[in-house]
Amino acid sequence: MSAIVERSAAAFQWERWPETEAFVDSLIFKALEGSSFASRLAERMVRETSTRFKDWVDHLVIAGQPGLARQLSGLGYKRQAQTYGQTSPVYGHEGGMFPRLVVVVGDGPDVREIAIKVESIADFSEAHDLAMTIEGYPLGPYRVGRLRGGLTDFAAVERRGYLGFESFSGEMAREGRMAPHSARNALAAREVWQTRRRRFDDDGEGFDATEKTLERVIELSGGSDLACHLIFEVERDYWTSRNRAATVQKARQDRLGLGWANHDHHTFRSSRRYFPRLIAMFRRLGFVARERFHAGEQAGWGAQIVEHPTTGIVIFADLDLAPDEASLDFSRKTLPELLQPNTVGLWIGLHGESILEAGMHHLEAQFDFDSLRDDLARESLIETMKPFSTFPFLRQAFTAGERWQVSERRADRLLAEGWIDRDQHAKFLAEGAIGSHLENLQRAEGFKGFNQHAVSAILAATDPRLH
Repeated sequence: MSAIVERSAAAFQWERWPETEAFVDSLIFKALEGSSFASRLAERMVRETSTRFKDWVDHLVIAGQPGLARQLSGLGYKRQAQTYGQTSPVYGHEGGMFPRLVVVVGDGPDVREIAIKVESIADFSEAHDLAMTIEGYPLGPYRVGRLRGGLTDFAAVERRGYLGFESFSGEMAREGRMAPHSARNALAAREVWQTRRRRFDDDGEGFDATEKTLERVIELSGGSDLACHLIFEVERDYWTSRNRAATVQKARQDRLGLGWANHDHHTFRSSRRYFPRLIAMFRRLGFVARERFHAGEQAGWGAQIVEHPTTGIVIFADLDLAPDEASLDFSRKTLPELLQPNTVGLWIGLHGESILEAGMHHLEAQFDFDSLRDDLARESLIETMKPFSTFPFLRQAFTAGERWQVSERRADRLLAEGWIDRDQHAKFLAEGAIGSHLENLQRAEGFKGFNQHAVSAILAATDPRLH
């Protein structure tokens, strides 16, 4: 597992990198010119999945040129510990959302290979009738399938808790993570999380059971990195099964064999009482704390963002906050109950904890913003709410909320606690309550951050009492 060092809040004042974006876009353009398959795929992505090819790129293999290392440094890229092959250096961008760059020597085109990330190479190969030969064993840390030909080779890659480029990593073999039974154990670990109990009358009992299940998944996986990957595959599947917009869009992406590899962040909601335990589970998986949101006196909410350094998974974890709690580290300190819930607390009361019964509130994935909005409406009559971020570098909007049935047990408890009145009680039982959304996001200039003011506005707009 990667060494974890949590940085100060000042480290997360995310910059915009327009020059870096222009440089990377030029490389992708050359790759598309050099690969007829990649060019056709890029066109189909926009038309059939409302996504942009650039958002799927895992890495590019490019030709070394005099002064390139200095140029990459000026664009924010840094040399990483991994190598490609035996000696080729790998450059990554910590401050922006850009694909990694592999620099190789020798004669050849400017872009030797472009690789996209997919959830399953076998699914991708089948979807395009490619008969790909896949390097790496099933459920292994790194698998790749290639199409040779043209100036630029095309590759599809799977990653499972691994940043390297070796299908059979000597380092991981020495750690025991590439034994003959590794694939079997990985599948078993995934099934342990998938088949875990989610519904409990007592949330404390639920957290106790989930923490024990987490340890079993980590044990079977051989480490927290692979466990993280497997757990979030399951969480995305569970959320997708409960959201029509997600089901429709996942099917569109699966028709091209892509899966949810374009995910941007996963949003979990938690009660104030159990929030530190939720974050502790994420830390156990190797997540590192990023920025923390204190959204102001009127907002009534806060969030801790965490990121996994190996899988790249980002979590936006929400909870209710009182106005005088802005200075607290609520990710570690258990907060007392509020007399009246705000939006997040009421959602928990109606549907349950995200890590338990409810599942995620939403998945945010990267799309061509206008295309997704228009295509979902035209093809499936799925409407999109008013955008809550409209910057040139960040556009965000929820699909219309998925209404979930509310159990009588939960509604009765909220009524008894004085969190809802009798009219609301009757309405929630009869009509259900908004449960989840798919979030449409388009980023530019490598911007990794979020719009705090806009998130406050959309939280207020999705309060269950308003619907």
